[in-house]
Amino acid sequence: QVQLDESGGGLVQPGGSLRLSCAASGSISSIGAMGWYRQVPGKQRELVATISSGGSTNYADSVKGRFAISRDNAKNTVYLQMNSLKPEDTAVYYCNAGVFTTPRTYGTYWGQGTQVTVSS
Repeated sequence: QVQLDESGGGLVQPGGSLRLSCAASGSISSIGAMGWYRQVPGKQRELVATISSGGSTNYADSVKGRFAISRDNAKNTVYLQMNSLKPEDTAVYYCNAGVFTTPRTYGTYWGQGTQVTVSS
């Protein structure tokens, strides 16, 4: 069993910053790619940013230059630094990770979601 625990969401004014964290725990042999997605009511969940086990990153066009994803492999943790936040960034943010629970057993896991609200 693998659990992803997210933290760092909240209410922030436009132009402000937040840092999300997501720690993986449980039966972990190794972790592959990790990422952040977001969803607003009535819309599909969309990719925000991903980071490979080697540190290669990928961002949605809407957040490039404002958000930065990073990871600490020793802590099985992924971060999302969000700067210059806009009202349209308001959403529930979900952490995602590809985890090997044994060298041959792979699964994709999701966190419970954390609300980010950008409003004055």
